[in-house]
Amino acid sequence: MRFVDEFRDEKQALLLADQIRKATTQPWRIMEVCGGQTHTIMQYGLPDLLPNEIELLHGPGCPVCVTGLELIDKAIQIASLRDVIFCSYGDMLRVPGSKGDLFDVKAAGGDVRIVYSPLDCLKIARENRGKRVVFLAIGFETTAPANAMAVKQAKKMKLDNFFLLCSHVTVPPVISGLMEFPETLVQGFLGPGHVCSVMGWTQYDELCQKYKIPIVVTGFEPIDILEGILKVVRQLEAGESRVENQYSRAVTRDGNKEAQAILDEVFDVCDQEWRGLGLIPKSGYKLKIDYANYDAEIVFDTDSDSVCESGVCISGDILKGIKKPKDCPAFGKQCTPEQPLGATMVSSEGTCAAYFRYGRLDLVV
Repeated sequence: MRFVDEFRDEKQALLLADQIRKATTQPWRIMEVCGGQTHTIMQYGLPDLLPNEIELLHGPGCPVCVTGLELIDKAIQIASLRDVIFCSYGDMLRVPGSKGDLFDVKAAGGDVRIVYSPLDCLKIARENRGKRVVFLAIGFETTAPANAMAVKQAKKMKLDNFFLLCSHVTVPPVISGLMEFPETLVQGFLGPGHVCSVMGWTQYDELCQKYKIPIVVTGFEPIDILEGILKVVRQLEAGESRVENQYSRAVTRDGNKEAQAILDEVFDVCDQEWRGLGLIPKSGYKLKIDYANYDAEIVFDTDSDSVCESGVCISGDILKGIKKPKDCPAFGKQCTPEQPLGATMVSSEGTCAAYFRYGRLDLVV
């Protein structure tokens, strides 16, 4: 397939792996920020092509994995209401809350629906005016513009039965948060290609300067990732720390100005709770006051009891790049994609799910 196969070419991959080996003179730890990159790394066995000195750390780049436990509990409460049609992307339905998940609500008779776009929810709201339609809006800067547009359209259409339960997160603050952890192991980053296609990459300049780390904006195919690793290694070996753009076919310096404009119109920046990482200042989006009537957290009265994670799950340390699935005694035993203890086992972009799916038992046993 044109424009795909060329980025999965075996000879090119082996050539890049050889260049990485030749460029590497000492151990380096590199973190990919995006869950899509984690998925590709495991699917194509890229760690097997790298020299032993290069260790890939898997960061908090899966939006399903980092959606806060308290918000999942709110989603379950709202979805259980009789007058609610609760809409979500499919991979959110199995994310464990403190007491069950959205599949449990659906099994108990709740009207929980899988959708493929927030615009699907507008159609559902128009056709069910006697119901309140709630969309679980998660994701990084990549998915936020579409959700912002849905709210803007709802206001234009005067739909008073459509709401967002919002848990949007942003990448630069979490990179800063990761680097501030005393136990951090990260020495360089593969930057998130899809996020940067929307936001551009200028906001990463300050991070490179502050933490003396290279950040290479990278795509999602095997050749993209190997090229990104090579660029990071060359910077590390040279003692450099700047932003490079490997994903030039999709990412420009300034990004998508129209998408950024709709974000600025609909959302305010806010502090955000990240599952496994805690509260990260100015790392999320919330609806502006002009759109408060569409904010499910304001409209619906939900309990806010303190919640806690499974005592066995180590997904927080995995998201920080401190541990790997092999370090978790529950991996593949008490915790599987069908019965996950933590969110990193739920989504195909979660680190634990990727290890489990692609049989990285050599990295687990």
